[in-house]
Amino acid sequence: MTDRLMSIFAFAILTAFLGILVWKVPRLDLGAVIAVTVALVAWDFFGPKRK
Repeated sequence: MTDRLMSIFAFAILTAFLGILVWKVPRLDLGAVIAVTVALVAWDFFGPKRK
């Protein structure tokens, strides 16, 4: 349970940091790289679980 909460917290902090970065540096290529990064982290977090 604690692992899941820490993962959610880390995901929120990462997303907030990258959101601020995109907000302050509005570049299309940077936004694309950050979108892929957040998508991969979300897939790792919410995707199918391995045993």
